Amino acid sequence: MPRIDVFAHVLPPRFYEQMKAVEPSIPQRYAFFNNPVLTDMELRRSHWDGATKQVISHVNALPEDYVGPEEAAELCRAGNAELLEMLDANRDMFEAAVLMVPMNNIEEAVRIVREDVAGNPDVVGVQVFTRALGKSIAEPEFRPLFAALSAIGAPAWLHPVFDTRKPDNNLVFSWEYELSQAMLQMVQADMFQELPNLKVIVHHAGGMAPFFAGRIDRIMGPKQAADMRKFYVDTAILGNPRALDLAVDFYGADHVVFGTDAPLGILPAGATAEILEAIDNMNVSDEVKQAIHEDNFRKLLG
Repeated sequence: MPRIDVFAHVLPPRFYEQMKAVEPSIPQRYAFFNNPVLTDMELRRSHWDGATKQVISHVNALPEDYVGPEEAAELCRAGNAELLEMLDANRDMFEAAVLMVPMNNIEEAVRIVREDVAGNPDVVGVQVFTRALGKSIAEPEFRPLFAALSAIGAPAWLHPVFDTRKPDNNLVFSWEYELSQAMLQMVQADMFQELPNLKVIVHHAGGMAPFFAGRIDRIMGPKQAADMRKFYVDTAILGNPRALDLAVDFYGADHVVFGTDAPLGILPAGATAEILEAIDNMNVSDEVKQAIHEDNFRKLLG
């Protein structure tokens, strides 16, 4: 069965060296950056199943966390150019690219959407994070980026980061909480009402929302509860078919897309096999499984 992995990560080597020159502690602060499958495409190919086409995005080495607006823009431009080089050199493995944007330079972020995403068949959107510059992604100062994406019909890929105000961040629960909180904040800020063409693909099956559907419906009210279901979510939860069934129940069978977080999650190259097994064991029809594997993403892109 053909499939498209919509949430697969790479770390362009030249960009990584630039980031380490800015902040040498990055390899120690983020142990997963040391996975060689992020940077070595021949090694990645040796683990590839030969069937899954990956949509590639950067891991979260975010220039705006370390440098000012102009240098962040330069680093994003360099990283994006190298990302497209990696795509072009590995067309058999890679389907398309998701660009990075400097969140401390929204003018440049909007320019990337309008000039580098729009009209480029190799680029399908940009990646944003649950918090930027210590603020919620739903803050008004970031709205022009989402408006630009909405205007061209391109999705935002929503990836979690830790909330640095909290002393007890962890990889088991924190990122799923941060995704859930960011989604809630976007809905409460009426972003889907203001931007009816907004499309957001949320990592890790949409966090906590499917499990708390009853609370959402009874606490938020009908308009906001409906907006919570407008997100698209991937399958990157390392397995668990019943949790994926809940995601389909909550978001709808047409809003779940195949994603693995490759090559992260399970060493050395991710959890593709485990997630495929989980989809096989879902309580949904073969037609829904095919939609998750490929069709929903293609429809999302129009």
